Amino acid sequence: MDIAALLTDPSAWVALLTLIALELVLGIDNLVFIAIVSSKLPAAQQSRARRIGLILALSLRIVLLLLIGWIVTLQAPLFDLGIVGAPGAHGEPTFETAFSGRDLILLAGGLFLLWKATKEIHHSMDREEDSGELLDHDRGIVQIEFSAAIAQIIALDLVFSVDSILTAVGMTDEVPIMITAVVATVGLMMLAADPLAKFIEKNPTLVMLALAFLVMIGVVLIADGFGVHIPKGYIYMAMAFAALVETLNIVQRSRRAKAREAKP
Repeated sequence: MDIAALLTDPSAWVALLTLIALELVLGIDNLVFIAIVSSKLPAAQQSRARRIGLILALSLRIVLLLLIGWIVTLQAPLFDLGIVGAPGAHGEPTFETAFSGRDLILLAGGLFLLWKATKEIHHSMDREEDSGELLDHDRGIVQIEFSAAIAQIIALDLVFSVDSILTAVGMTDEVPIMITAVVATVGLMMLAADPLAKFIEKNPTLVMLALAFLVMIGVVLIADGFGVHIPKGYIYMAMAFAALVETLNIVQRSRRAKAREAKP
């Protein structure tokens, strides 16, 4: 279907809006990770790292869309371990032992996310180690740290991009619609990246909550790699509920602080 026909096709617009909404939901994980990684850089470089990370995510997804025929082949099994899992409720194995390229990417991404989130939780609880990192920045190792942050963002961008593209393929077979949805989604993420990072920075308790989210997403990616599909709706509902509770705690602490300041 050509571009003119797509512009006048109501079903194409419905598919585009639905895909944008879905990509935004799937992009929350990527956005939180970028905010956490960029927060480890000096303040002057944080916004630039977030922009570069999202631009790389956009470029990577467009390239993958242009190679969509190859992306679809990632779902074909590459090898089978031949191990039979314990039978589930209906007699089927509880996990798959045939691994595709997509499964391997999800497993690698999940393990990396678990390692990174666990390491950041440890750093958050060990202030002496954090202060040591700041001294290293002051001694001129900023460029290495910036490069490391970008490398980590690229690694997770690849995982989230493959998952995002395969989701888009299931929604529509029109590449222009998918590219438009990806561009619109990353544009909205760019607008939200700095406010989200600043909000997390101003509320330190949200950092631990965001890291806990990343641990959960890492577990979900690993489970998905083994063929155990956990409905994403449950995950995002749990994340939204936890974020709502923490927001109420922040409002409560803010009001108490203002009340104490108002007392003579």
